[in-house]
Amino acid sequence: MASALLSRQLALSLQQNLRLAAPGYRYISKTATKTLEEFEYDGPSMKTEVPGPRSKALTKQLGEIQNVGAVHFFCNYEESRGNYLVDVDGNRMLDLYTQISSIPIGYNHPALMKVMSNPNNLSAFVNRPALGILPPENFPDKLVESLLSVAPSGMTRVQTMACGSCSNENAYKAMFIWYRNKERGHNIPSQEEISSCMVNQVPGCPDLSILSFMGGFHGRTMGCLATTHSKAIHKLDVPSFDWPIAPFPKLRYPLEEFARENAQEEARCLEEVEDLIVKWRQKGRPVAGIVIEPIQAEGGDNHASPDFFRNLRNIARKHGCAFHVDEVQTGGGATGKFWAHEHWGMDDPADIVSFSKKLLTGGYYHKNELTADKPYRIFNTWMGDPSKNIFLAEVLNVIKRERLLDEVTRTGKALLQGLYELQACRSGLPTAQYPHLLSAARGKGTFCAIDVCDDSTRNNLINKARDKGIIIGGCGDKSIRFRPALVFKEYHVHLFLNMFNDILAEYK
Repeated sequence: MASALLSRQLALSLQQNLRLAAPGYRYISKTATKTLEEFEYDGPSMKTEVPGPRSKALTKQLGEIQNVGAVHFFCNYEESRGNYLVDVDGNRMLDLYTQISSIPIGYNHPALMKVMSNPNNLSAFVNRPALGILPPENFPDKLVESLLSVAPSGMTRVQTMACGSCSNENAYKAMFIWYRNKERGHNIPSQEEISSCMVNQVPGCPDLSILSFMGGFHGRTMGCLATTHSKAIHKLDVPSFDWPIAPFPKLRYPLEEFARENAQEEARCLEEVEDLIVKWRQKGRPVAGIVIEPIQAEGGDNHASPDFFRNLRNIARKHGCAFHVDEVQTGGGATGKFWAHEHWGMDDPADIVSFSKKLLTGGYYHKNELTADKPYRIFNTWMGDPSKNIFLAEVLNVIKRERLLDEVTRTGKALLQGLYELQACRSGLPTAQYPHLLSAARGKGTFCAIDVCDDSTRNNLINKARDKGIIIGGCGDKSIRFRPALVFKEYHVHLFLNMFNDILAEYK
């Protein structure tokens, strides 16, 4: 009876949340028959500055409990819809940042609300199991239905985790374990290794390293921080490992106008990678793995060519290093392909691919040889959340049904074209409107960014946009990044560009 009552309550909540005839909502599109229709608001609606009075009061209240230095404002998620985020002061904003790129198909998508109201799913939401020891009966089937249905090329195994940082942290462990077993020629540790690891000494705790790139971001836990090099505030006061850091290519934009210079820059960086691998081997700290993002996101939306990544993959093979592609922010379709590394055109792109954010759960795909060789080596209490796999399966259905990756490609072209027109003059485009403010527009799909003249102006622009009803984010030293949901349409692009143009006009 309790289950039936909860199911009825969820169904009523669903009907209330959809508000099919409520003013201020607009019809977006019809999905296939027997599915719910997607509705959202007509546009932004601002009542106060952001943060408003209610947000400020809540920030003060929370500040008595924990640090609130990073809090922007408090949200009303029940009233948020599609591409629009509503705050507790009733401000409705077009969201091109989507919870740091982690909302795949918008707020309160009807398909996901329907999943919540299905009584067959209730136990998955009520009971969170310790997956490593007591998984539910349907867990293998749900993995096949969700994560394995979008597995990267050449991979049939996935290890679930809870978030991006723990995904990468455990992927690093998997690379180290694989490397040591390869060195031994077997997976049976010696008694000396077993005893020495308990006091953090070699040979049980070997002097191995992971090569990462300047500007990269892989998380804030201890191992991940050693490979994170985007902002000092992430790393300050925290001990770290002596691991090699290679330069990431600093490309010039537009790419087609600087092909020769960019090729030389990428060749320089690849040469440095090989030099570092050799140097660290000579230091007695061999590189067990290389970790890299297909697009450096937090570090400033830094791109490199497919050739760069293909050559890097070959360097990893040559030196016996595992190759780890961090798709925590780029995975899930924002680049127009489900995985950003698909743009490289490789049949064997990586040994490990980590994910989180738009996939709603964390984890990593891996080659068979990187499977944990013993129980409890890659382990924690929850190791993910089965309820997220249920949501993800439905997200993937929506992506396929509504052909959202094609939509992202079309929408991304419109967004990037609009950014080109706002920045410095470019062949075939009208004279730039704001060459003194904007430069280096770049992106794949809707995963776009543009540079601002300096960080102070960038931050001011973000705040002004928020007060006008647009949520955008910063990255790197002076970049604005755009991370809309996959349901972001071309008319949303034009709405944004018109509003952003008005904001920029205040700087003329």
